[in-house]
Amino acid sequence: MERERLGSRLGFILLSAGCAIGCGNIWKFPWMCGQNGGGGFVLVYICCLLLLGLPAMTMEFSLGRASQASPVRMYQKLERPGQKWHIHGYLAFAGNVCLMAFYTVVTGWMIYYFVSFALGNHKDLGFVTMITNPGVNVGYLAVAVAVGFIILSFNLQGGLERATKFMMIVLLFLMLVLAVRSMTLAGGKEGLYFYLVPDFSKITGSVVVAAMNQAFFTLSIGIGSMAIFGSYIGKERSLMGESVNVICLDTFVALIAGLIIFPACFTYDLEVGAGPSLLFDTMAIVFNNMAGGQFWGALFFLFMTFAALSTELAVFENILACVREMTGLNRHKGSIVCGIGIFLISLTTALGYSVLHFQPFAEGSAWLDFWDFIVSTNLLPIGAFVFAVFCCSDRFGWGWDNLVAEANAGKGLKIQPWMKPFFKYVVPVVIIVLYIIGLTSFQWN
Repeated sequence: MERERLGSRLGFILLSAGCAIGCGNIWKFPWMCGQNGGGGFVLVYICCLLLLGLPAMTMEFSLGRASQASPVRMYQKLERPGQKWHIHGYLAFAGNVCLMAFYTVVTGWMIYYFVSFALGNHKDLGFVTMITNPGVNVGYLAVAVAVGFIILSFNLQGGLERATKFMMIVLLFLMLVLAVRSMTLAGGKEGLYFYLVPDFSKITGSVVVAAMNQAFFTLSIGIGSMAIFGSYIGKERSLMGESVNVICLDTFVALIAGLIIFPACFTYDLEVGAGPSLLFDTMAIVFNNMAGGQFWGALFFLFMTFAALSTELAVFENILACVREMTGLNRHKGSIVCGIGIFLISLTTALGYSVLHFQPFAEGSAWLDFWDFIVSTNLLPIGAFVFAVFCCSDRFGWGWDNLVAEANAGKGLKIQPWMKPFFKYVVPVVIIVLYIIGLTSFQWN
């Protein structure tokens, strides 16, 4: 099966950024920030992106481009005879499926809120009311899954790349308009102070772990989501330089999301630590009390829908590529099989607040929390650790020289010799230490 190619460098950057930019930036980042002290969390998060996210993304892109394969076949092309690294390829595939088991439902929530505002049915919206309505959840889940795999059933350039370019450009424009509008609200100054000025007394070990997990979650690092796009590009540009571009765009969107939400919270005296419901309940209240609220609300949730779909499409592509390489199916048949499979497993989350009650952790937890724990707390940091060891170990893995040769091919920012100890020792050690701290401090049931 001939390897498909992206049509342009812009397509690669926007597609990779689209995988990173999504609910992780605009839904999860603000409520994680609100629950972890505001500005201090933002500072640690940015440090994690630069010190851990950048090396990990460069390595993941390199593995994809060198292997020209999806995660399930990537290791088999690069590992030495007798090695078992390819086992992680199947875990990475499972991680993408687990991520979509709840992400598709969140995407459906975004579509539901957009439709409600667009049709004027937004006065009585409530997050709890929505998630406990099985018909709404299953119906909009079906829409989210169907839209994603219909787009992917076309060829790579005509489907995924074209759709993502459009959504990303519109998304960035809508974000800037909404940020300016929010910062002009009465509580804008107080919201910006909470969000942008670090309170160092609130930076604890749990905050650092939360920031690392959020960094890996928002960049989709550790489960091969970036490796697949590395496999679709040529060697014209170096991969550390491209990683910097993706991370800058991803961070810009996350920071702008906070500029939209926190001034609104302080203007209307809303709880910044509300958790997953922050974006839905908070922004619905804001728009219902704002002049022209229906218009601004529809605009905001349209932008949220585009953000969610950009990540959904990128991860769907990874799942589809893995399935096609394992089965030999073409895009059309593979999209149908993957669409049905993702829809069925996502029903756990869609019905988890109504008819499929499951409380894995603290009181109030549900299937969404279970899938998020599997992905964010476990598979993403473990995967980033495995990538780092495999890429940098000359004795047991692919090896430092192979990594540097692949990553530095082409024009742009390159890995320097002085970075070797940091890539080889600091990155994996810090990841595994923070992972262990995160597990020991997790609030179990």
